[in-house]
Amino acid sequence: MTQSSRPGTSPDMRVRIGALELKNPVMAASGTFASGREFADFIDLSRLGAIVTKGVSPQAWAGNDSPRIAETASGMLNSIGLQNPGVEAFCAKDLAWLAENAADTPVIVNVSGHSQSQYAEVIERLESERVDAYELNISCPNVDEGGMAFGTTCEAAADVVTACRPLTKRPLIVKLSPNVTDIAAIAQSVEAAGADAVSLINTLLGMAVDASKRRPKLARVVGGLSGPAIKPVALRMVWQVASAVTVPVIGMGGIVTAEDAVEFLLCGATAVAVGTANFMDPTAAIRVVDGLEGWCRHYGVAAVTELVGALEVDA
Repeated sequence: MTQSSRPGTSPDMRVRIGALELKNPVMAASGTFASGREFADFIDLSRLGAIVTKGVSPQAWAGNDSPRIAETASGMLNSIGLQNPGVEAFCAKDLAWLAENAADTPVIVNVSGHSQSQYAEVIERLESERVDAYELNISCPNVDEGGMAFGTTCEAAADVVTACRPLTKRPLIVKLSPNVTDIAAIAQSVEAAGADAVSLINTLLGMAVDASKRRPKLARVVGGLSGPAIKPVALRMVWQVASAVTVPVIGMGGIVTAEDAVEFLLCGATAVAVGTANFMDPTAAIRVVDGLEGWCRHYGVAAVTELVGALEVDA
């Protein structure tokens, strides 16, 4: 229990990501929430800290062949392929809807591209729209460099941020891939290039097999593993990255309960994102919001920021 509050006192749930203030640290993760339209019948979107939209590219992307989702033990594999209608359709449909139905909730747009110029094109188009921040998805394959994802080397990751930084004064968040040898080094490289925050982890590369058919369960054989199964890896990487950078860290990977969120905060995350849990329960993110506030009240935590990086590790 902290010295600054008594159990039962309402905690201050506000956090900051660069210049962006959130009413609480719980976001809906990109790729699991679309733009919130399908969830609005189940939850009050204004109670979320932020909505992170599905990835947006300059033109429409068709995505991968089916089947592209497979359930796994304590998680799921997906190989959606960043299907989206392109930035113009996104502005006309999704941003317009959000402006009318979630005006009190910050909107963070996940930006995707196959080249630096494509990331830049999306941001330039969105600068005239009601957008509060950008999350750069650097897990996209870099077609200019043979298809390797931008997020797998320090140089390529930093180059994307360098290309985008002069285009906006809004916060730039970089979503890091866990499929690397040293995620902390990549986090440091994007921080040096001008990122305002980093988010992690994206999905882990995995596969599933249908033994009776002797075939992979996904059309592209491999896909991204998410859900509770990856939480121990995500916690480790958040702890490593938070120890290596000074910018805020947004933690994600298997968060289902408020206690999961607390664990990420203790490991150094300033905010958290609820992802795969949204598929199991459309109220999952709000349950985490309520549970986190209740946890802080129960333990006498006056401000949720007191938890950030408060993990006690023996020397």
